[in-house]
Amino acid sequence: MGAGMDRDAHWPALPLEAWQPTRATLHMWNQIVGKVRLAVSPYLNHWRQVPLYVSARGLTTSAMPYDGGVFEIEFDFIEHALCIRKSDGATKTLPLAPKSVAAFHAEVMAALRFMGIAVRIWTMPVEIPNPIPFEKDETHAAYDPEYANRFWRALASADAVLKEFRGRFIGSARAR
Repeated sequence: MGAGMDRDAHWPALPLEAWQPTRATLHMWNQIVGKVRLAVSPYLNHWRQVPLYVSARGLTTSAMPYDGGVFEIEFDFIEHALCIRKSDGATKTLPLAPKSVAAFHAEVMAALRFMGIAVRIWTMPVEIPNPIPFEKDETHAAYDPEYANRFWRALASADAVLKEFRGRFIGSARAR
């Protein structure tokens, strides 16, 4: 741990009952961004083109090919913004704040259109009970910036541990 860093900076408290509404909303927001990634990225075996990755500020799609260039979408849990960046220098930033999944979906799709990124996604969330189409979901609308930041810091710590473990593994990492 660096000077001045305490254990809570790396592994913050994240009691489920305290952040459950934000967690549920972020889950749906992440599905929207993940489905954009799914729609534009070439298929890789085991759906490896789909996940979001831990970044220095939150979660990112990493670069996705589009129209001769690339773009990325990042959840910034420090500034609490969704940042869409294109390789031609264009950027669009949307605030992360309490808003419904329907509003977030509309904002993201409008921002992509504004940036010249034409993408269609299947708007039904997956792998959850009783899914609500994104454009109709007014139920999930919480965003607590403190808990979103804690979630990202815990993910960043877990990511570091898993990368350290994986780095020591000298065998084959492929599924059989």
